Amino acid sequence: MRGVLVVHAGAGTWRNVDEEIIRKVLSDALKRGADVLESGGSALDAVVEATISLEDSGVLNAGLGSVPDLTGKVSMDAGVMDGWSSRAGAVAAVTYPKNPVLLARKVLELTDHVLLAGSAADELAARLGLPKHPGPSERVRKRYEEVLKKASSGDAVFRKSFELAKKLGYLDTVGAVALDREGKLAAAVSTGGVILKFPGRVGDSAIPGAGFFANKHGAAVATGIGETIMMSMLSLKVVNLISEGYLADTAARLAIQYHTSAHGRDTAGLIVLDYRGNAYGAYNTQAMPWGYVKIGGGEPVISGFKKS
Repeated sequence: MRGVLVVHAGAGTWRNVDEEIIRKVLSDALKRGADVLESGGSALDAVVEATISLEDSGVLNAGLGSVPDLTGKVSMDAGVMDGWSSRAGAVAAVTYPKNPVLLARKVLELTDHVLLAGSAADELAARLGLPKHPGPSERVRKRYEEVLKKASSGDAVFRKSFELAKKLGYLDTVGAVALDREGKLAAAVSTGGVILKFPGRVGDSAIPGAGFFANKHGAAVATGIGETIMMSMLSLKVVNLISEGYLADTAARLAIQYHTSAHGRDTAGLIVLDYRGNAYGAYNTQAMPWGYVKIGGGEPVISGFKKS
């Protein structure tokens, strides 16, 4: 096995989306991460590089494309996990870094902690000299204003934020999982959270076992309504199924089936990779664009778009 990389662009309705643009974003991320694996890099290196590519695309809800909260400001969550060492690093409610996944990796590598949040995490990003987020782009700002018009004023907006997010399809967290040539697995995730979220809200992407998880048997990244994913510990659940002997596809379907029974449809999706190199994407939303590439095994495979 020379390596496998899997990426996703988020679960949601994906209506009125240029499929070719999303395919290119996924292809670019797969190429960037695959180049790392091809050159002998680790699974952790590969998932971070692939996620940076997704964050920098500006068209997904992560990094430069992060959607605003109720006040119009951007705050982001991200996490990484090395399945071989069982160590994780994560950041929550950060506003400074252009690439929150980079800061999450710094938490893993430079500190004894798992999760840093808010202004203190932002200060660490600044001290480390990480690139600064420029703030919401014009495209994102316009998107925010359009959505705000669809909601009521006051605290009623917050109560409707998940309803709006599900209806409009704005659940597109991004993530990656990888297996390297040494058989080590890793996971990475990044998000701008739910549009119109209450300031200070933290979702599943900062929580190991919820939004991401990896061990020596499997790796997974979740996407969807973070509150439901945290309550079901979705990524841990699917990796535990792999550890019990299930292949990635069966484990993913079982985990999503459980999640749907507990929290309803249009709530979650998963990308999953097992130690044998089997990759799978499962979701209970209308779509979840995702793709994988096997190093030395041909062209990338991309699927999960909404069926017409």
